[in-house]
Amino acid sequence: MDAHPLVRLDIADGVATITLDSQHNRNALSRRLVAELGSCLDDAEASDARVIVLRHDGPAFCSGADLKERAAGDGPGDSSPMVAVMRRLIDSDRPTIAAVDGAVRAGGIGLMASCDLVVVHTDVTFALTEVRIGVAAAIISVPILRRVPAGKIAAAMLTGEPFTAASARDMGLVTHVGDDVEGAVAQLCAGVLAGAPRAVAATKQLLHRVPGLDLDTAFDEMRSLSDQLFRGPDAAEGMAAFREKRPPVWPS
Repeated sequence: MDAHPLVRLDIADGVATITLDSQHNRNALSRRLVAELGSCLDDAEASDARVIVLRHDGPAFCSGADLKERAAGDGPGDSSPMVAVMRRLIDSDRPTIAAVDGAVRAGGIGLMASCDLVVVHTDVTFALTEVRIGVAAAIISVPILRRVPAGKIAAAMLTGEPFTAASARDMGLVTHVGDDVEGAVAQLCAGVLAGAPRAVAATKQLLHRVPGLDLDTAFDEMRSLSDQLFRGPDAAEGMAAFREKRPPVWPS
């Protein structure tokens, strides 16, 4: 087996950076890449990093499923490791940020859409090409349709036609578009690190949970959460730091 890792992890200054580096197949979602990505997520979550950045080397963020591997295998293959990776990015209590400087196709869009924040270069293009090889964007529709109203992405899913970064931002698939992806990601990481860890984790959870609740339940749950956080040590430190005009030192 090639000793060169397809995915690598670097942890520094509170940020866990996971890099896809399978450039020979445009970071396609081979069994090995997905397994290594899962292992890197294990290590990132076991560390003291407070934010996880998913980035790539090479001209493509991810080209989707490894079709050569699928064609050479017996049967359709097991999609559960890919589902597990997407769930990890969605469910992690640390904010996850996709840093996208190159093209994204098919399953790569699902991987990207599983992150809380998605920063893409102005020139990046996307395409949901599944229908053109006789399948549907099935499992990746779960993270995609959590972000995007079905009507806004229906044409892209039904035709497989490419679409632009501006279109992706307009439909809600990505959060930030610009010419300096690395700088924008660094600024977002600094913002996350400035907040209290428990408050950031609670905020990530409510962003996913509140939209699915009825009004009474939402207010009941959020009132309880607010009371709990205001009584906690992070709020005490945050308000003291505000009064004393100093940076907060968050309790561990």
